[in-house]
Amino acid sequence: MRKEQRAELALAWRLITYVAKACATETLETMRKSLFRAAVEIAFILFLFYANLLMGEFERSGMGRKRGLAWAIADVATTANFAIGIVAALVGYIVFEFLRKRF
Repeated sequence: MRKEQRAELALAWRLITYVAKACATETLETMRKSLFRAAVEIAFILFLFYANLLMGEFERSGMGRKRGLAWAIADVATTANFAIGIVAALVGYIVFEFLRKRF
């Protein structure tokens, strides 16, 4: 091979590796944004779930009025409620993503 051909091949190889790295970075960035959006949406659904439970302590049962906010938060913040909230948030996220892509 001549010197010019080697230089052209080296330049082509550099260009190919640059494009491959740019595509990989773009894909990683897109994935990072998608994961961040999913985490924010799931956290928001979980927040709404706990807000609803806390409002129920003050409105429906009435025990929150008698015993106070600290008791109501302790009564709402249980492992079972957290598991239910996470499952509901994941189902809600999946449904909204399906509807978002469909319509």
